[in-house]
Amino acid sequence: MSRFKRGGRVDSLSGFQTDKAEPAVPNGLLNAARKSGQLNLSGRGLTEVPQNVYRLNVDTPEEANKNLSFGADDRWWEQTDLIKLLLSSNQLTTLSDDIRLLPGLTTLDLHDNKLTSLPGALGELEQLQQLRLSNNQLSTLPVEMCRLHNLHSLTLQKNLLETLPEELGQLDNLTELKLDLSHNLLTSLPDSLAKLASENPFMCLTSSETRFVSRGNVLRPCCAFTGLKLLDCSNNQLTCVPASLSEMTSLEQLYLRHNKLRLLPQLPATILKELYLGNNQIERLEAEQLASLAAISLLELRDNKIQSIPEEVTLLATLTRLDLTNNDVATLPASLSLLPNLKVLMLEGNPLRGIRRDLLSKGTTELLKYLRGRIKEEPGKVDETPTAMTLPSQARVNIHNLQTLKILDYSEKQSENIPDEVFDAAAGQIVTTMNFSKNQLTTLPPRLAEFQGSLTELNLGFNKLSCLSPAVSTLMQLTHLDLSRSCNTRRVTIHFSPAIPSFSGKRFKCFPDVLYEIVSLETVLLGNNQVGGLDAERLKALAALYTLDLSNNDLLNVAPELGLCTSLRCLSLDGNPFRTPRAAIVAKGTDAVMEYLRSRIPT
Repeated sequence: MSRFKRGGRVDSLSGFQTDKAEPAVPNGLLNAARKSGQLNLSGRGLTEVPQNVYRLNVDTPEEANKNLSFGADDRWWEQTDLIKLLLSSNQLTTLSDDIRLLPGLTTLDLHDNKLTSLPGALGELEQLQQLRLSNNQLSTLPVEMCRLHNLHSLTLQKNLLETLPEELGQLDNLTELKLDLSHNLLTSLPDSLAKLASENPFMCLTSSETRFVSRGNVLRPCCAFTGLKLLDCSNNQLTCVPASLSEMTSLEQLYLRHNKLRLLPQLPATILKELYLGNNQIERLEAEQLASLAAISLLELRDNKIQSIPEEVTLLATLTRLDLTNNDVATLPASLSLLPNLKVLMLEGNPLRGIRRDLLSKGTTELLKYLRGRIKEEPGKVDETPTAMTLPSQARVNIHNLQTLKILDYSEKQSENIPDEVFDAAAGQIVTTMNFSKNQLTTLPPRLAEFQGSLTELNLGFNKLSCLSPAVSTLMQLTHLDLSRSCNTRRVTIHFSPAIPSFSGKRFKCFPDVLYEIVSLETVLLGNNQVGGLDAERLKALAALYTLDLSNNDLLNVAPELGLCTSLRCLSLDGNPFRTPRAAIVAKGTDAVMEYLRSRIPT
């Protein structure tokens, strides 16, 4: 029985109700909520929450007041309290103190409204676990809200918050720490949040990540969140990285895109694996900063002003991916080829001299091979590489490369298939790289599956492949796949987690079907192709998809359902022939486009 059905409480408002009044919420919906404990009023254009919603567990149903008979399933006095109330995408400007009349709530969704303030009574919802307040106009939070000790999920992005109450750190049951503060007006954070992050038991769960987002704020000081694994401070006005960042000893991923940094930050974070510094004003890389990145695997430096790469780049022994797209780099140090784990090197948009364009188009493997050759030519360098041992003159395989470099090379043969004897020669070997470029292949060689446990790089450029076979998804260790056809074709990169494959060059005419099946997909860059459409419904299944670049393709329309891909943080659609969304909306960026698409979904 509802906890409010005590003492025959009488509805004080019943005398003012008339039969002609149209109920703000249909009685049938309220009765269903009494049974299920859930009420969804999203997208109804409400300017205020109707009283009969607040009093759902207080008042008797209208049918009961009219002495109508109730069946066994309609005994309102046995029905449940409301636990889930969804009020998103309305026009609410205020929330009444009467919200305290729903103390059983565990989920309260108020996102996408026009709320300018919240009542202190919100702090009386002791059972509340999820509170969604994003996309409103809140400038402050009531201190009483910090009493919600059962709260484990709180979203506050896209408000007008200038400060946060120090008491926010009392929310000690934020076990998932889903605290999103992006796109506000914050200039500082309460110290209590650092304590909350460091003491939160969720931090010791290695299968999940703790995430703090502060994009779009003018955030300069930063608290010492010692247990944080991922920090996103993109789209701010940062000119330097706060010293307290060095205390984040658990940090693994750091996003500092679209700031005003001039130097690579010095980060003594011993386990930092991914650092994103695109779209800053960095002009040089210094040895001291590079040396601090002891465990770095991915370093993004695209769209900066870097003019040269120091020899000390060899300190990045764990680096697998280096993105220097759109900088001012004129020359490459030969020592770059000494990085033992480097698989992907992106250099487009740099005024490089001394390196042929056709060499750059061949991909990372060929470029690093060229740079290694330059080391041998430099005075004082000792060539310790033994002379290549090959089979007799008619041999198809370079045995030395196979045994010492783990490379199986059968390129420039103009062959329609890869002979079995090539794969036979590699049988039993650990092969990490295969080069089958400049042949006449129309399908993937079926025997690739024999090397799925070791193959990390596969070059199929300059062939006649018409589609991407699903077989490629069986190559679980693959980090680089080159499908380039001409040096004028832009690179298409696809990130897996944890690997980072790269598709370059093929003019795709549709979104490759196989990609819909790779649920760990994080980034797809298909710009400058001929993609005419994609399946937005299937794309929603890619829950990890963070970046999707479909710029300069042949899209005639954009499905509104694309706006439901909630994981997307970066969507590029410019340069397509569609009419909607308009260019003015596309120019505003991903958030504006996604919001527009969602608004076009039929209700």
